[in-house]
Amino acid sequence: MISGVRRAVFTLEQGVDPDLDLDGQDPLAIHALAMVNGSAVGTGRMLEDGHIGRVAVMRAFRGRGIGQRIIHCLVAEARAGKLARVFLGAQVHAVPFYKNLGFTPYGSPYEEAGISHIHMALVLAPQISKGDPDGRADCYSLPGCPA
Repeated sequence: MISGVRRAVFTLEQGVDPDLDLDGQDPLAIHALAMVNGSAVGTGRMLEDGHIGRVAVMRAFRGRGIGQRIIHCLVAEARAGKLARVFLGAQVHAVPFYKNLGFTPYGSPYEEAGISHIHMALVLAPQISKGDPDGRADCYSLPGCPA
């Protein structure tokens, strides 16, 4: 079901090489699957480090809030797992979608599978230094960000 949605969106619609999509990380990921009338219409995954990816919604079901629910589900899993942040590589056309969900872009645009992307992150909880008497949040670096 998950691979069917991804194949329809990434391979058939966007022309992404299926070998790039099937990267061997699926068994290690948490997956969200959106179903409508018994059919898979959307999916997304999150890796152990909070990297959200492979978010896809079938064309006929876009604009109905399914993508938002997929992201909300994965963010809820990240919060339950006590992750400080989640991050993703957004296709540039999807940046407003992710901004609407609270994600912030960082770094420079880059190409992946022939599609322009940009890194985005959502901070879930500040990392508090135990030795800091003021309780200020420590800095931490996101993938692709200079430390």
